Amino acid sequence: MKIALGADHRGFALKQRLIEVLREWGWEPLDLGGHSCESSDYPDFARPVANAVASGEARFGVLICGTGIGMSIAANRIRGIRAARVDEPLSAIMARDHNDANVLCMGADLLGFEMAVAILKAFIETPFSDAERHNRRVGKIEG
Repeated sequence: MKIALGADHRGFALKQRLIEVLREWGWEPLDLGGHSCESSDYPDFARPVANAVASGEARFGVLICGTGIGMSIAANRIRGIRAARVDEPLSAIMARDHNDANVLCMGADLLGFEMAVAILKAFIETPFSDAERHNRRVGKIEG
């Protein structure tokens, strides 16, 4: 199963390391950029990752910038995307369980590698609860 990843210059190094982790876990990473630590603009990576998830090309998306804020704002502009900016595993679990989040946004300047791995693991391993109340709320988000 595919996971689309994107990062600006501040998230590039963490993205590269997470790609290797995903491969070890049996996922197929879809690297949609950036491809260096040279200064870049986060919306240029948020849009292709969000589109890959919205179209079904990828099951999940992972976006990384300095704080995760810009990526989450940009990704949530795409219809069908529920991007969650997460700093710890419990929020990743709740984002999936309650909100059926499909794009994980993280801040490379805020997280160590081990915490980012723990967050990613919690996010991709947690199913949506599919409870009526959560379906109703997600339906209201989707309009």
